[in-house]
Amino acid sequence: MAINPSLLFLSLLLLFNGCLARQTFSSQQFQNECQINRLHAFAPQTRIRSEAGTTEWWNPNSQQLRCAGVSVMRQTIEPNGLVLPSFTNAPQLLYIVQGRGIQGIVMPGCAETFQDSQQWQHQSRGRFQDQHQKIRRFRQGDIIALPQGVVHWSYNDGNERVVTINLLDTGNSANQLDNIPRRFHLAGNPEEEQRQLRRLAQQMQGRSERGEESEEEEGGEEEEEEDNPSRHQEEKEQGRERSSCNNLLCAFDRNFLAQAFNVDRDVIRKIQRVRGNRGTIIRVRDRLQVVTPPRMEEEEREERQQEQRYRHTRGESHSQDNGLEETFCSMRIKENLADPERADIFNPQAGRISTLNKFNLPILQRLELSAERGVLYNRAGLIPQWNVNAHKILYMLRGRARVQVVNHNGDAVFDDNVEQGQLLTVPQNFAFMKQAGNEGAEWISFFTNSEATNTPMAGSVSFMRALPEEVVAASYQVSREDARRIKFNNKNTFFFTPSQSERRADA
Repeated sequence: MAINPSLLFLSLLLLFNGCLARQTFSSQQFQNECQINRLHAFAPQTRIRSEAGTTEWWNPNSQQLRCAGVSVMRQTIEPNGLVLPSFTNAPQLLYIVQGRGIQGIVMPGCAETFQDSQQWQHQSRGRFQDQHQKIRRFRQGDIIALPQGVVHWSYNDGNERVVTINLLDTGNSANQLDNIPRRFHLAGNPEEEQRQLRRLAQQMQGRSERGEESEEEEGGEEEEEEDNPSRHQEEKEQGRERSSCNNLLCAFDRNFLAQAFNVDRDVIRKIQRVRGNRGTIIRVRDRLQVVTPPRMEEEEREERQQEQRYRHTRGESHSQDNGLEETFCSMRIKENLADPERADIFNPQAGRISTLNKFNLPILQRLELSAERGVLYNRAGLIPQWNVNAHKILYMLRGRARVQVVNHNGDAVFDDNVEQGQLLTVPQNFAFMKQAGNEGAEWISFFTNSEATNTPMAGSVSFMRALPEEVVAASYQVSREDARRIKFNNKNTFFFTPSQSERRADA
């Protein structure tokens, strides 16, 4: 059947207007949250213990996180710990602070390319061969991009704890629910985490509507009891077993699930029965045996080659991504930022910065997120600057740094140390600078834009360098000679060193 070009154009126009409306709503939703007079660096507020790890949440009700439209959590996974499958209502970036392991991500509609053929051949010929979607290895310094609604799980197959920092972009246009972080668990018993998040959500909303909904549901059940008492008795029995199970599969009718999976009801009963309060990170009794890539280097090289082949086949005429050609099945979702050789900006006396955006990890264009990892040496600092098009959420990995943040009124809304393990949000266009302590500083920053851009206030690529000398002299009422020094004395791009600052103070 031929496609009507006018109808296709109208459909695309409506789709564009719908996306634009969601983005406009999102910006209006959070613009009033950014009237910030004071920022503070803070640690996680809630801590949920599981059998083989912990999940910690920063309070999403804090003004600076509401301003950025994000939520942040930190997970610790003990050796042989398995993070059970789940998905979220918002895109997220996951940074590996320490440790190594494997992660599975279930992309809708993608093929199951990993087959466990050797295991079955050794055990019994002719038996069913397991197959599943691709599993990736991760290590310290990796950034992993996870789209909204995509199931993921991870496993610590190493000998040390795995620590991750997860940023959920709840203000993203892809999240059509609300700005409350929601994790949809497909296994285990997330009751404690759900209770903590409900409490934080009630603080954000001011009130809960659950009471009215439960009353309506209870009324429906009473009508069913009159129509079918035996079925109601069965549902009561299932409800008792469900009381200790809070994942998505627990709430469905057992008969429906048995038909959907084409298995016996006893199998569904086992799935819906959660023994003990093991939480969302469980300890695997024996080592998890799954098909994984032989070496991480080979996996990364293969993904890059596949991405290059795809770009080559598109050709020059298809350089602009229309969002329909490239699928998640073939996209890279991981990049390591910890390798010093990976640095995009480097000064041997001051430090280095590694950036990650839509150009070196294309999936970030869809997620509308980016990141950077920075290292400052002893007493070195970053030149004052501001983010042109994104909020910045900074997490201190090691050491400490003094950070100053200035708003549009010229007020210092933050002037303090950010310690290891603390979080600080720098709103869009707020000017900031940082200087490391005696032991140096390392941080990871997330940005709410896939192409985050900053404008330095000093140095070789600063706005000051781009101004004419006479404009600098007239604006700040200094001589032409002083204006020339202000423009050209700092030859660095983003850093200043302690020796420079000490010489200026002595002069």
